Parts: sequence; C-alpha cells; structure tokens
Amino acid sequence: SCDGMGDVSEKHGGGPIVPEKAVRFSFTIMSVSVLADEEEEEVTIFTEPKPNSELSCKPLCLTFVDESDHETLTAILWPIVAERNAMKESRLILPIGGLLRSFRFHFRGTGYDEKMVREMEGLEASGSTYICTLCDSSRAEASENMVLHSITRNHEENLERYEVWRTNPFSESAEELRQRVKGVSAKPFMETHPTLDALHCDIGNATEFYKIFQDEIGEVYEKVNPSREERRSWRAALDKQLRSKMKLKPVMRMNGNYARRLMTMEAVEVVCELVPSEERREALRELMRLYLQMKPVWRATCPAKECPDQLCRYSFNSQRFADLLSSAFKYRYNGKITNYLHKTLAHVPEIIERDGSIGAWASEGNESANKLFRRFRKMNARQSKV
Repeated sequence: SCDGMGDVSEKHGGGPIVPEKAVRFSFTIMSVSVLADEEEEEVTIFTEPKPNSELSCKPLCLTFVDESDHETLTAILWPIVAERNAMKESRLILPIGGLLRSFRFHFRGTGYDEKMVREMEGLEASGSTYICTLCDSSRAEASENMVLHSITRNHEENLERYEVWRTNPFSESAEELRQRVKGVSAKPFMETHPTLDALHCDIGNATEFYKIFQDEIGEVYEKVNPSREERRSWRAALDKQLRSKMKLKPVMRMNGNYARRLMTMEAVEVVCELVPSEERREALRELMRLYLQMKPVWRATCPAKECPDQLCRYSFNSQRFADLLSSAFKYRYNGKITNYLHKTLAHVPEIIERDGSIGAWASEGNESANKLFRRFRKMNARQSKV
C-alpha cells in the first residue's frame, strides 16, 4: 500500500518555506501457505485476521516527498521496485528446525487510491475521459452502459501502450494516438493489482451522493444551469440540516468517517425533509436502499461468508441502481458518470470472483497509520526552540 500523508509540518510556524509532505509505503503479510513434498495443493497455515489494521500494515518506506512530484517519488521508490522484482524471481532458503526450507514471495499491489494508481501505471489524471484504471471505457461509454464491462487493463499492456505513445509508429495525430493508447501518457513505474480500493470507493461515492442531495434540494431536474449562488444556498441548507439532525459537522474534504455516517437510511430521511416532491424523495430512498445492499460486498473481508445473499444479488442490484440513475437522475448522468460509481457498478463482481475479496485489500491500515506517524513526530522528535 502506498499513499501520500499530506502536510505533516510542525505547527510552530518556524519550518521551511516548502510544504513538508510525506509518503508512506507499507506492506501486510496476508497469508502463508505450505506445499508439502509430493503434494499438489497448498495448505494455508496463516491468514491475517485484521488486514485493515495499522498493527498489521508495516511501514517499509517513510519519506518526505510530495506524492505529486513524480520524478522524486519514482527515484525514492525505485530500489523497492527493484528488490520486489528480484524477490519475485528467486527463492529464499532458510534453515528451520535443522532442515532447509524454501520460500517464495507473491506480491499484490493493492491499497492505492486512484490518484496513486494512475501515477504508478502511467495513466492520465482522474479527470481524463478514460475514467477507469481497470478497463478502456470512456466517460461517455460508461454512462451509456453502466454495468457491462470487463477488466482488461494490466501493467504489461500499459508498458506496451507507453511505447506506442512514445514512438508513434503509425504517425498519427495527437488525438488519434491518445485514442489508440487509451489514456496512457507516461511510463508505468510500478505494477498494481487491477482492483478498486474499498475505502476510497466509499469516499468517492459518498461525495457523489452529497452532490445528489444538494441537487434534489434545489430541484435541479426541473432547472437549466442554476447559478453558483443557488448551488451555494442548497449546500448550506444541506449542511445545516445534517448538523442539526445528525450532529454531522461539514468537512472541507470528504473522509471515511463522514462517508460512513452520510451513507445511511437515517441520513436520507433527514435530507428528504428538505426535498419538496414525494416522488423525488422515494427515488432517493430507493437509490440509497440499493447502494446499502451493494456496499457490504466490497466492504467485507470475505463476502462469500459474511454476506452471501448480497453477493448473489449484486449484479441484479447494480443493474437496478444503473436504471435508476439513467431515468430518475438522468439530468446528472446524461453522458457522464464518476470514476468510482463506474467501478462500483461494472467491476465489483469480477474482482470478487477473481480475488475472493475487495475489503481485505483496502488501504485503511495504511491510512490509519498516518495518524501514528503524526503523533510520533510530534511527541518523540526533538523540539525546536522557535
């Protein structure tokens, strides 16, 4: 897992002019398996019971660097990539109990938010028309066909597409070349596992629902191009309602805790008090009901055991959710859709079928360790006398 920690500077005001930003690269041992002599199947002897805990998410590299500074970040992380590649292609032999034991390592690059995946894999930024890090779909295609997509992108293909982008073998125009390489515009640096991150999926979808709530309060489905002042008043009304009825304080930037509180039937009922039309209120309730049916599937550590019914109904629920977006909420999803809504509707069943889980590989362990870093830096570092 790898994530930027944002600004970690001391608050005494005497630091350097440049912002002190940090990046944390960490790993979790998810499972250990044994393949006995003359046996064909491996036996798993250890599975991490709390894969999303900061206790199991061990830091490999803590560095002062801005995650947006691609050149510096790649220079710092390059030894980790080289060592990982060496470990993948070799065996570790250790004497244990008087016998030589042979170990092999299998790495899975998960726990990255979309910004980091795009940076690692050489893709255009999140606002690109190529909205998905898993398939080649454009934003318009994804809004027309919300559910039926397959995972096609991988690290090797991204490397090949970068070479096409770099050499332009068919002497195409910039736009034709961009369509050919499907948004690859830099050299892929580190292999990431094609999946989605459960935490950032929650945050991205909650951000979108927060905007839908504002639109419904202002009855945008009846209006054309409302002014900025109108939109500001709807947001103020929503924030005031959530604060008074749910004790939910407004946040500058959506976070996991706010997302968990917002994505509930309780929150929808509170918002519905401000929505004038009963028909629109019912559409909002149905949208949230379907979302809450789907959410456990990508949140659970083992969905086949924890929520088998929701797993079986996921494709049906996602199709109903998509139908609702393209009918009752067509004013918002006509020719466009957000990156995480696309992944939620189109790719979750395929990832679960392939990996068995999405929630087990989430970035929460890495994110929650960020506050430990801040605490240790504040309490244990030498204090300046400024």
